[in-house]
Amino acid sequence: MNAVRGRFAARTVRVKAPGKVNVSLDVGPLRPDGYHSVASVYLAVSLYEEVAATSTAGDGITVSISPASTLDLDGVDIPLDERNLAYKAAAIMADVSEHSTGVHLEITKRVPVAGGMGGGSADAAATLLACDALWNSGLSRDELAHLAAELGADVPFALLGGTAVGLGVGDDLSPALAKAQMDWVLVTAEFGLPTPEVFRTLDRLRDAEGIDVAEPTAVDPQILQALRSGDADALSRVLVNDLQRASIELAPSLRDTLGLGESSGAIAGIVSGSGPTVALLAHSPEAAEGLAEELQHKGLSAIAVHGPVPGARIISDTLL
Repeated sequence: MNAVRGRFAARTVRVKAPGKVNVSLDVGPLRPDGYHSVASVYLAVSLYEEVAATSTAGDGITVSISPASTLDLDGVDIPLDERNLAYKAAAIMADVSEHSTGVHLEITKRVPVAGGMGGGSADAAATLLACDALWNSGLSRDELAHLAAELGADVPFALLGGTAVGLGVGDDLSPALAKAQMDWVLVTAEFGLPTPEVFRTLDRLRDAEGIDVAEPTAVDPQILQALRSGDADALSRVLVNDLQRASIELAPSLRDTLGLGESSGAIAGIVSGSGPTVALLAHSPEAAEGLAEELQHKGLSAIAVHGPVPGARIISDTLL
């Protein structure tokens, strides 16, 4: 507990964690347990969620959304109770921490909600790290990653950051040595696509076409080679996302967004994860900024980002 000789002292730990782009995503068949095996290359990008965890004298967990959030959240239903991933992360940390207190989580939202970029997972990863520091739990990164895997397939990566290969349901992570910067433009949508619905749609499309797919066991080495060398042209030729066709089936406007991005100067485009965020690859930071501006002029919501970037990091720790 944050107390000195029995006296409570409030403290705030602020953590940022990145959203991600799936540079590749191979999806296997539906498994008996209801999940799908995947082989994916994750890239953490410079669009961050922030969580400020403040110890409270009472018991329990409370959650709020910061007015500093850059997302337009009108009409967006973000649960602020035990359904919220950050709430779940704090509850798990309270269970394993000897000196937990009550905690208030203020989340600054920047990563699109239900946008295929792991925004909720970033919130959970940030909360794990913030509560570990807040309650002096002393868990290692590996121990935090184990807890993260209990919360969802994307949470361990938000904790790790950088570039990684994800197998299994995506939580079996292997860091990839790919430090060269890649520049992207993210085009966000005014709607979300629930991930389970996108997977169900992919299964339905495959069933209708009689397509049998094998369990994916590895990613294309050409993708990792292009990322290591920073060769955007080589990467553009090997981008793949099995969920993209399902996302477009549910939201046909995504096809237009991809086409507009490429006609406006992107080297290539891909739906990020389950969508509907579209990631457009650019040759340089300047090209990405120019592309984002052009798409903004055409009425789209676009932002230039780069990756890889580090995973969840403490940015401040303050006694109140």
